[in-house]
Amino acid sequence: MKYFDIIVPCHFGMESILKREVTELGYDVSEVTDGRITFKGDAEGLCRANIFLRTGERALIKAGEFKAESFEELFQGIKSIPWEEYIPKDGKFWVAKAASVRSKLFSPSDIQAVAKKAMVERLKNVYGISWFEENGASYPLRIFIKNDIVTVGIDSTGESLHKRGYRKLTAKAPIAENLAAGLIMLTPWKKDRILIDPFCGSGTIPIEAAMMAANIAPGADRSFTAENWENITDKALWRDAREEALELEARDIQTDIQGYDIDEKMVEIARQNAKLAGVDNLIHFQRRDVRDLSHAKKYGFIITNPPYGERLSKEKEIAEIYGILGERYRKLDSWSMYIISSNEKAQDYIGGKADRNRKIYNGMLKTYYYQYMGPKPPKKRAVEGEQ
Repeated sequence: MKYFDIIVPCHFGMESILKREVTELGYDVSEVTDGRITFKGDAEGLCRANIFLRTGERALIKAGEFKAESFEELFQGIKSIPWEEYIPKDGKFWVAKAASVRSKLFSPSDIQAVAKKAMVERLKNVYGISWFEENGASYPLRIFIKNDIVTVGIDSTGESLHKRGYRKLTAKAPIAENLAAGLIMLTPWKKDRILIDPFCGSGTIPIEAAMMAANIAPGADRSFTAENWENITDKALWRDAREEALELEARDIQTDIQGYDIDEKMVEIARQNAKLAGVDNLIHFQRRDVRDLSHAKKYGFIITNPPYGERLSKEKEIAEIYGILGERYRKLDSWSMYIISSNEKAQDYIGGKADRNRKIYNGMLKTYYYQYMGPKPPKKRAVEGEQ
């Protein structure tokens, strides 16, 4: 059984959550760096990572790592990787993305061109051919260069893991599904607690919460590039991983998950997305202004992605929205509130300093996860006679 170093990128600030996910899947994390974790896994681990991980971006087989300060060193380093162990004679291979930070080599297009040339040179000698048809399975590469250290990964995922398949329609500034999942996982929320998103947009946060509550694997209903890698993975492994996911589902649970939006059209879009995700029975969506945010029960959670002010609204409008949210929150007895926003004045507008504040990058946008934590609910007393 062959083991790989499997690299899983994630949003900056979500590394600890992703590490926890990988550990709970049963794998040992060997490295945690900014924006990614690495773990040891076999072909089965590659399949399970793609199907089960909620906060990752993709799963890459680490093909090689070396230092390069010149394009000649890059060429030789790429050429030294045993590509024949990964890419068959008819395989289609290219560098899908190159990124460089604080390194002498910084041109993505030049890095991509040199890497492709080096791979061709290696495989020409191994396979004894001068021309590659590249009409077989796809083997896209991703190259990261940081402080002149080149890391080369083969992408088993294809479309990013945040694309679960349920979000056919979106709002103007939707939050990525894997980021939404991570925000929920950074809170103590559990499926037996109330959750409200008063700015639900296309429904991503409530839908991700419902999928967690029902234990629905995020990648169970989509396809992956590596499903066609007959030389590395087996169709049976993908089938087994999906069957494992299906056996773990619990769709007949009871939840109190709600999503509000002032725009009736967005509410309808959220309902459609929830139906595609198979969790429409677990979420109550309705058109409601944040001014009407209320709930009779205690110990609930607000988890939300309100307008930032970057593209959607003017600062005065943002201040008003956040102010109203703060007022409504303070009227909710013993609730907790978690807000992601790039607006550095958010706490002032809300009217109180958060108990915790975590920096998270939403793409290239620096955001803050403001965490207002209410008290824990009292433990339920055991019924007499129960063990």
